[in-house]
Amino acid sequence: MSQKTIWHEHPVNKSIRSEMKAQKPFVLWFTGLSGAGKSTLAGEVERLLTNQNKHTYLLDGDNVRRGLCSDLAFSEEDRAENIRRISEVSKLMLDAGMIVLAAFISPIQSHRSLARRMFQDNEFIEVFVDTSLAECEKRDVKGLYRKARSGEVKGFTGIDAEYEVPSNPEIHIQGEGGTVKEHAELVMGYLHKHGYVENTCK
Repeated sequence: MSQKTIWHEHPVNKSIRSEMKAQKPFVLWFTGLSGAGKSTLAGEVERLLTNQNKHTYLLDGDNVRRGLCSDLAFSEEDRAENIRRISEVSKLMLDAGMIVLAAFISPIQSHRSLARRMFQDNEFIEVFVDTSLAECEKRDVKGLYRKARSGEVKGFTGIDAEYEVPSNPEIHIQGEGGTVKEHAELVMGYLHKHGYVENTCK
């Protein structure tokens, strides 16, 4: 951090912006192997939140790599920088009073821990979409596992790069059991139970 810059406090802050939106800002961080179903699940959760008139934004790994992080490769250093940038953007969105859904493989525990430390208590919710490598390879929607197995793609998570399983995620989704709708309801159930959003089904 540059010593030449000082954070400027403005009269309109996160509390005011959140109150205007009538919501609590937080980030749902979806992690898991490529093909685990992170983006699909995040999209369904966002749909349910917007049905409750919540102000949301979904940050998707591939989409971010096409713009904000298009200059980064997949070395451990670049992966760390990718997560740092995503976390900074998420933090700004929370300051705007938004609910952020971030769907990224984020395979390294220390990177996810760094992301968590950037937020206040109870603002970061880790969602582990736990889908086996065998199932992800079977799905292989983007054909990346096939390319990784043939050597066309190097450093691919789960094949020749490690995925470090979250030790204590707030939400643990078994990706091979149940439907996307059922998984989304589990996430919403957690949010209702812990007071992040109101339960409209009472």
